[in-house]
Amino acid sequence: MPTYEYECRDCHHQFELFQSITAKPITSCPKCKKNKLRRLIGRGAGIIFKGSGFYQTDYRSDHYRKQSAADKPSADTSKSASKGAVKAAGPAKTEKTGAAAKA
Repeated sequence: MPTYEYECRDCHHQFELFQSITAKPITSCPKCKKNKLRRLIGRGAGIIFKGSGFYQTDYRSDHYRKQSAADKPSADTSKSASKGAVKAAGPAKTEKTGAAAKA
């Protein structure tokens, strides 16, 4: 619920009133009791977030999280694909041992 600022046009009394957004503005001044009260355009209050952060994804449903986890590729699939790429790259080099290496 916001705080509204009011001013009396007759006695210039200014005050703040904490009331619902849907409530109608009051018209009677609490000081002089005349119906010359007007609601002022207030400066408003800033929003203060405390903590590490606030993100839209903080409050995702369990169904969304499970579906997201199912869509990610598994670690086993990516490892086997990279091994196949190494084998197809070319023939393996062999070291010569024994008499052939000395020659």
